[in-house]
Amino acid sequence: MADPYQNNEGYGYQGESYPQEEDAASDATEGHDDEDQMYEGEYQGIPHPDEVKAAQRAARAKARQAQAGATELDELAEQYEDIMEDCGHGRFQWTLFIVLGLALMADGVECFVVGFVLPSAEKDMCLSNGEKGMLGLIVFLGMMVGAFIWGGMADKLGRRKCLIWALTINCVFAFLSSFAQGYGFFLFFRLISGIGIGGSVPIVYSYFSEFLQMDKRGEHLSWLCMFWMVGGIYASFTAWGIIPHYGWGFSMGTEFQFHSWRVFVLVCALPAITSLVGLMFMPESPRFLLENAKHDEAWMILKNVHDTNWRAKGQPEKVFQVTHIKAPKTQEDEFIEIQSATGTAIQRWAVRTLTLCKLVLKNVASLLGPELRLSTLFMAIIWFTMAFSYYGLGVWFPDMIKYLQQEEYQSKVKVFHRERVERFHFNFSLENQIHREGEYINDKFINIQMKSVKFEDSLFEDCYFEDIESTDTMFENCTIRSTVFYNTDLYEERFIDCRLENTTFLHNKKGCHLDIDEENDVLIYLVSFLGSLAVLPGNIISALFMEKIGRVKIIGLSMLISAGCTFFLFLSFSQAAIIAWQCLFCGVSVAAWNGIEVITVELYPASKRATAFGVLNALCKLAAILGTSIFASFVGVTKVIPILLSCTALVCGGLVALKLPETREKILQ
Repeated sequence: MADPYQNNEGYGYQGESYPQEEDAASDATEGHDDEDQMYEGEYQGIPHPDEVKAAQRAARAKARQAQAGATELDELAEQYEDIMEDCGHGRFQWTLFIVLGLALMADGVECFVVGFVLPSAEKDMCLSNGEKGMLGLIVFLGMMVGAFIWGGMADKLGRRKCLIWALTINCVFAFLSSFAQGYGFFLFFRLISGIGIGGSVPIVYSYFSEFLQMDKRGEHLSWLCMFWMVGGIYASFTAWGIIPHYGWGFSMGTEFQFHSWRVFVLVCALPAITSLVGLMFMPESPRFLLENAKHDEAWMILKNVHDTNWRAKGQPEKVFQVTHIKAPKTQEDEFIEIQSATGTAIQRWAVRTLTLCKLVLKNVASLLGPELRLSTLFMAIIWFTMAFSYYGLGVWFPDMIKYLQQEEYQSKVKVFHRERVERFHFNFSLENQIHREGEYINDKFINIQMKSVKFEDSLFEDCYFEDIESTDTMFENCTIRSTVFYNTDLYEERFIDCRLENTTFLHNKKGCHLDIDEENDVLIYLVSFLGSLAVLPGNIISALFMEKIGRVKIIGLSMLISAGCTFFLFLSFSQAAIIAWQCLFCGVSVAAWNGIEVITVELYPASKRATAFGVLNALCKLAAILGTSIFASFVGVTKVIPILLSCTALVCGGLVALKLPETREKILQ
């Protein structure tokens, strides 16, 4: 029996007078003749939307006939576009928009998690500066690896399947990281969590674009970008609401501590979990299925999209008229099928895995083939320069604000010179003080906090320290005689070039301890929140004008304007000025990001789309690692080099972007 969905001449539509049973007419059309129905714009000379679609299809068909050497894949692209136009844009796309948006939101949250928990985690796990730096970079390293792996696999195994696996890995290891007590385990779990979420960006855009018709694609992919901003706002708000509440946790002895920052890590996994649940009810991309010769599954999904949309629009009687779809079968699929029919289960798994790796690497190599080499080179430059500047300044802005705060704090330091204190009971906290050449005889320091206190060339004799919690407190070149330290966190490394004579340390505090007031500065969350919120205007404008102006002009102009914003940082000498320029930079640069992501989807064919997006996104994360490391090293040294680096990178990327081909009227290949 012939397959009703396959035909050597492509796909077909049923005739306009498709057969219906006598009782099958819907209530909506009962009592109305076709001749009585009139398009209300006809009197004004406005063409009917169906007539516009028919004219567009005729023009595309004519262009295809004029084009010599059109392949089966080119014909499939034309046919698929016609089908998506018939399916319309409605309830199905908006549902998928929310589900995939949550996955993109999870990616945005992941970029903020470590930055927010680091001030608390460094105290909780006694982290050195080197360990803090590695923890900050490990997330980007994981996301870089994940983008490459999941992007390549999504073109071979399916968008939906790979996204489910990626989000599952992210959720599981994010959960485990919240309970990890040691630095090593926490670092490992965040690395694997990053590998999981790294697949979300390349898969989400490829997946969603294949359910959009040409005239909707740029706008709605830009709206989808807004979820990354929502992720930043969500992370900022939840961090602000959870981390400062030190009591929101529990402990089991001294070995297991679950403080509020760990609760925040758990809450940050909610967008990924919600998206994962939603994906269980979403279908695979029919375009992927057609590329892999799965005609029946693709037809059923397209029919469901069509019926869902038109039923929601109040036209349930509209019938999906596609009867057959032509999809070429590739040699790669045949090779896998031949191998899967032989050997044991382990041998088949080994062959499939090896074959998958070969196909993914072959797909990656094809990005540098004659047809795609120039586009890939241009896109690599644009992705790298944009990410280098964006993520580098993303670290530089808050670090510079902290540096200015520290300078202001140090300018208010109180200096005590040659003070002599004898038989005195210190029962109040000491903060931001320097004591030089002092003498402290038979004094008691009990149940107090010491913050940014430094004793230089001082004498402590017959003193008693008990229940002391300290932050940035040092004793330098001091003499300490017959003194007892009981239940304090003043360890021996706090005493630099000091002489300890008959001095006793009893029951020192174990581990590190959170300093609630110092480490949970609200300004950290406020700056991130404002930076994320500033993205909203740029997101709206770029979405509305993506189809009108074009992707290339939006990318080029946005990157050049962003370069101008960074140049004016030379005139910023206060915290308020830096925050203002950060908001302006974020608001402008998001338009460039939207254009970059849209044009990346449109430049590559379906068989290489997720792979290309994954490779370019991996390059983006590499640029983020370099940018954050380089820019952070100049905080407090000079701001000239970071500004010039970001400005130069953005100008170069913007000029290269203007060389890209415009894709707004290009059918998705």
